[in-house]
Amino acid sequence: QVQLVESGGGLVQAGGSLRLSCAASGLTFRNNAVGWFRQAPGKERENVARLSWSGADTYYADSVKGRFTVSRDNAKNTVYLQMNSLKPDDTAVYYCAAGRFWSIMASAYSFWGQGTQVTVSS
Repeated sequence: QVQLVESGGGLVQAGGSLRLSCAASGLTFRNNAVGWFRQAPGKERENVARLSWSGADTYYADSVKGRFTVSRDNAKNTVYLQMNSLKPDDTAVYYCAAGRFWSIMASAYSFWGQGTQVTVSS
């Protein structure tokens, strides 16, 4: 059974940093593409970053480019999202997802974590 567990969310002031972690069991991240998504109240789920299965390719939404970094630790089978210079607009529930296809579309990912709340105060 595949399980993705996110952690690291919380409340932070604007300009601060958080590092989200996504630990997997029943699945090996180095064999899967990984996406980080976020969903704010009343808004659609948005792909903010993703990492190809090889780890060689990354994607960032324009809204987070230069501030967020996605990375992977194969030994720990964990993916990270380092978030710097956080803004109130970054407030959302953040999800990690894994699947065979490296895609901006949420529907392309087969496995999802439960989400972790990130709140950025002004």
